[in-house]
Formats: sequence, structure tokens, C-alpha cells
Amino acid sequence: MRHLKTAMLSALLGATALTAQPGYAKDLRIALQSDADVLDPDQSRTFVGRIVYASMCDKLVDITPELEIIPQLATAWETTDDGTKVRMSLREGVVFHDGTPFNAEAVAANIERSQTLDESRRKSELKSITGTEVTGEYEITLTLAGADATLMAQLADRAGMMISPTAAAEAGADFGLNPVCSGAFKFEERVAQDKIVLSKFDDYWNADVIHFDSVTFLPIPDTTVRLANLQSGDIDMLERLAATDLTQANADDSIVVQSAVSLGYQGITFNINNGARGDNPWGNDKRLRQALSHAIDREALNQVVFDGAFAAGNQSFPPPSPWYNTDLPVQGADMEKAKALLAEAGYADGIELEVQVPNSTEPLAVMQVVQAMAAQAGIDIKLTSKEFATLLADQSAGDYTASQIGWSGRVDPDGNNHQFVTTNGGINDSKFSNPKIDELMNAARVGATTEARKALYDEAMVIMLDELPRLFLYHVNWIWAHSDNLKGFTPYPDGMIRLENVTWEE
Repeated sequence: MRHLKTAMLSALLGATALTAQPGYAKDLRIALQSDADVLDPDQSRTFVGRIVYASMCDKLVDITPELEIIPQLATAWETTDDGTKVRMSLREGVVFHDGTPFNAEAVAANIERSQTLDESRRKSELKSITGTEVTGEYEITLTLAGADATLMAQLADRAGMMISPTAAAEAGADFGLNPVCSGAFKFEERVAQDKIVLSKFDDYWNADVIHFDSVTFLPIPDTTVRLANLQSGDIDMLERLAATDLTQANADDSIVVQSAVSLGYQGITFNINNGARGDNPWGNDKRLRQALSHAIDREALNQVVFDGAFAAGNQSFPPPSPWYNTDLPVQGADMEKAKALLAEAGYADGIELEVQVPNSTEPLAVMQVVQAMAAQAGIDIKLTSKEFATLLADQSAGDYTASQIGWSGRVDPDGNNHQFVTTNGGINDSKFSNPKIDELMNAARVGATTEARKALYDEAMVIMLDELPRLFLYHVNWIWAHSDNLKGFTPYPDGMIRLENVTWEE
């Protein structure tokens, strides 16, 4: 496997940088690993889309680097003793980018849209809300079907992002073509696979902490090209510096490297029952998925591709997480077990598996190593490289057998699981369905204590690792690199780029 790494690095060194252009102190340029999908918080699902939203769309609540939930557009909240009502006080003096006022009516309209828009992926996240009552211009009460331990964490992400009700009503499902939120920067233009441009919103409620006239997000899939552009001054910051580029970045005095441990995971998602292509051996027989899992040495994968900078993983939580099921530790490869499972499933002579993979450096490197490992067990993996938004669209539509894809992670463990594995979950592209999993996931949402919820997730993880609709591989460390002129950036475990109090100093 070491020679695989050498070949990968040689290929990377052959990449060329974009032509250098001078940087501008007040116009920030940030390189993303891929292009965002639709810019509608109700419809979108990409990690890089959330990075764009961090500048464009304020939420009801946010988090601290220590994962504490704090006010943003909601200034205070309280939950009744029985957990069935949440009363919120809202920030006054806030307007959306089109001048529409932010108030309790706007919050109610946003929740209704998230729950009823046909294309919405937020339905399962806000399922517990059964009603909204506007009790004042800046006061709203949410009525819940029952206690929901996950709700505030959901409102710290896309489900809590507030969009202009006026713009949403006019645009419908096409809102993402010209998104209108209430954040520090407003949408200006988008050129697919090229750039997303935002400009400073002068009427932002917290404008004093924003110090850039514009932010331009540039999708650059190749990690080495991203770093070369940072070194040339063509960009000011990049997200997800490759672990293999750390030495080079750290040796450059003009570059600052910062990192934070991720809340999420990377793995392979299988099509279990999503359309006609779900009717395939890999979707129909869990023994094949188990065989592939046994063929993979996750720690070796981490060492070969990431120089050991990440963490091997086999669950939706990283091993250091308090939610991790320690009774199911990461195991090394077991080729005999893998081959036995293939034979038991009727494929003693081997079987082919097509995996779609994002067309960026690290995912391709990961799957080339997995491909080599699987071959030793008799699994012939065919890789189909796709632009990330295309990959997601095909996955949603069921036009795939397996995808190398991950999740950036959420503060509450529900966000790493419920929407992916419950029947009709908002991002259940596998169309996996198991009544016991539904029962456990729904019960964990209303668990009275952390201990009670942990027991439910532990039980669910046993089933998930047996069924393997998602095969977990590793957990990343978010690594950012930026110009030394950029001051005040704080890394967060959710991987977002927050620009409050970030400045540029020559």
C-alpha cells in the first residue's frame, strides 16, 4: 500500500496552480473543496453549502467552539417542564436582505416551509414541532408532540436558518437561484463550478464585527492546487488542507494552519432500496457489505492516505466521542472472514462493486486504497468519479450502487443518524428501513437523560453495523490554512468558517 501512496503523491505534484493575482484586503477569497449544491437551506445537504450559509444565513441559535448552544436570532428560550412547548424571544431590529422584517411571523413561516415544501430535507429534523403560536411581534411558542432533546441542536443548523418569507413565497422551490437571508453577507452571483459571490449587507444587525466588503467562494477540488493558490496570493484561505500538505504549509511563514476535531464521519453509503438500482446484490444482501467491511484495514487506510492525521472509525461517532459504543471497537482487516461471507452469499469467485466518488483528491485516494484492499478478498471495485453536486443528485435519485460520501457531523448525535437511517428520513438515500431502528432513533430523540439516550444509540449501532447501509471508514480533523494577514479566525468542530471579528492586516 505504501507504493500506492507514492503514486498518489507523484500525481499531486504534477498539478498546476491557477495564475496568481493580487489579493485584496477587504474582498476575501476562500477556496472550497467542491461546489455547493442548491443554496436553499430547506433543500441543500452539502458541507460546503453550509460554509456559504455561515456568511449568508443567520440561524435561530448558534454554537460555541465548545459546542454550547448560544443565541443568534433567538435571544432567549425556555422549555416547559413537560417538554411540549418552547417559548422563544427573538432579536429585534433584524431585516432580511430584501428589507422584509424578521419577526415571529417570519419564524412561523420558515418552520411551515421546512415542514411542507415538497423538496424540503428538513422535515424529519423538525418533525416534533406540531404547531407555532405567535404571541408577540418578537415572541413565538413552538408546540411539540413530545419532549425533543435534539430540537435546539437542529435549530443551530439548516433547520434554524431563517430566509425571507417574501422571497420564499415568490420563488417557491427555485429560491436557491437567488437566496435571501439575514446574515452578514447577501447573495450577488453564482457561476456553477467557478464561484459564489456575496457582498456585505450594510443593514446587518451585527455589522460592527464584519470587516470585509465581499466574500467569494471558489470550488477547487485538487488539494495541491488549493495550497498553491494560497501560497501565490490568489486566495486568502482554504478549507480542508490535505494532511499530506501539512509539512509544506507549516514551513511557509506566510501561512497559518489551524485545526479542529470533526463531529462527523466518512464512509460508503449503499443503495438498499432506492429505485430500480437498489435491486442489486449489494443492496439485497448484507453479507456482501459485511465482507467489504472486513476487507478494509481502517488504520492502514488512515496511515497511507492521511499520514495518520485522522482517526480510523467504524461508527457515526469518532472513538473519543461520549456517544461511541465501546463494545464495538475498530477492528483490523480479516480477509478470511471477508472471503467466507462472499462464499456464503454465493460469490466465492468474487464480485464487482461500482462506487461513485467525488472528483477531489482525498476521496479518490481513499477509494484507491479501499479498492486495493477489497481486491485481496475478491471484490472488484470500479470507481466512477463525479463532481460532488452531481454525485449527490444521483444518490438522491437512486442512480447509484454505492457512494463514497461522508457527513460533517452535528452537535447532537441525532444529527448523525436519524435522517440517514429512519424510514423516510430526509437524507436516507439508501431507503434503508428497519422498524427497530425507527423505534430506537425516535426514542433517543425524547430520552430524559444522556445515559438513557446513550443506551438507545448503543443498541441501534449494533443493528446498523450488522445491516451496514453506511460503512464507516474514518473521522477527519478539519484543517484550515490561511494567509498570515488574516487575523481572528477561530476553528470550530463543525467545520464552518465564521467571519465575525475576522480582520485583514497588511
